[in-house]
Amino acid sequence: MIFVHPTEENLIWNRLKMKVSAVESGETSEKAAPRKGLIRGLSILDFILRIVAAIGTLGSALTMGTTRETLPFATQFVRFRAVFKDLPTFVYFVTSNSIVCVYLVLSLVLSFFHIVRSAAVKSRVLLVFLDTVMFGLLTTGAAAAASIVYVAHYGNSSANWFPFCRQYNNFCERISGSLIGSFIAVVLFIILIFMSAISISKH
Repeated sequence: MIFVHPTEENLIWNRLKMKVSAVESGETSEKAAPRKGLIRGLSILDFILRIVAAIGTLGSALTMGTTRETLPFATQFVRFRAVFKDLPTFVYFVTSNSIVCVYLVLSLVLSFFHIVRSAAVKSRVLLVFLDTVMFGLLTTGAAAAASIVYVAHYGNSSANWFPFCRQYNNFCERISGSLIGSFIAVVLFIILIFMSAISISKH
């Protein structure tokens, strides 16, 4: 029979504990490393997509906001012209895109912070909330403008609305082109919200 002194038994037990904890911490660090790399990669992509979306909304707002056309023929009392501000829907489109563009530029600060501090969670939740609000604002503006652009091109025979793009060709081309950047930004917002959800779930 082998007799082990209590003090020696405690030492052996403590060494076993230390070995077990070292193995567990090693496994944890191995799992945490790729997770941290994924979150950092998503943060970098988030920063890039926000820049692209900001450019898209800025381009849409400027294109729509500078759209006007005056027909070459006129009478003594009437001049035929089309200006974006004559339609409240287009004014809302320019306003919503401008607001979202400013927001995207300001959100770059938080997005860069997430690249530096991958472990941040509360600021990511705040960003997802604000992104969702801006996504709704941008979507309503783009959808409303798209409906008017459709009527301008094709009219509506049931309501006796005739297409006026045959006369205002340049005007219609510009308002149609302005929708492109806005809808691209809508798609990017969906991707941004999805990526933020993944980043939060990985913490």
